[in-house]
Amino acid sequence: QVQLVESGGGLVQAGGSLRLSCAASGRTFSTYAMGWFRQATGKDREFVASINWNVRNTFYADSVKGIFTISKDNAKNTVYLQMNSLKPEDTAVYYCNFLRSLPDARPYDSWGQGTQVTVSS
Repeated sequence: QVQLVESGGGLVQAGGSLRLSCAASGRTFSTYAMGWFRQATGKDREFVASINWNVRNTFYADSVKGIFTISKDNAKNTVYLQMNSLKPEDTAVYYCNFLRSLPDARPYDSWGQGTQVTVSS
């Protein structure tokens, strides 16, 4: 059974930083690409960042390129999202997932509970 447990969210002022973590299980983590997605209130879930199975390639949404960094620790079955220079528009629930393919970052259907990130102005 796939389990995705996101953590590390919180309330931060604009310009601040947060590091999100996602502990993933139920699939052979080291052989899967992973992605981060976010969903703001009243909006559709959107792609944020992805990383391929062997950590050699990363992809980012234009809105976070150069500001957010995705990383993957295959020994810990954990994927991270370092978020710097946060803006109020980054406020959302953040989710991770295993990916079916890259670079289109198609996620599987099962999602975790997500972690809330709130950026105050």
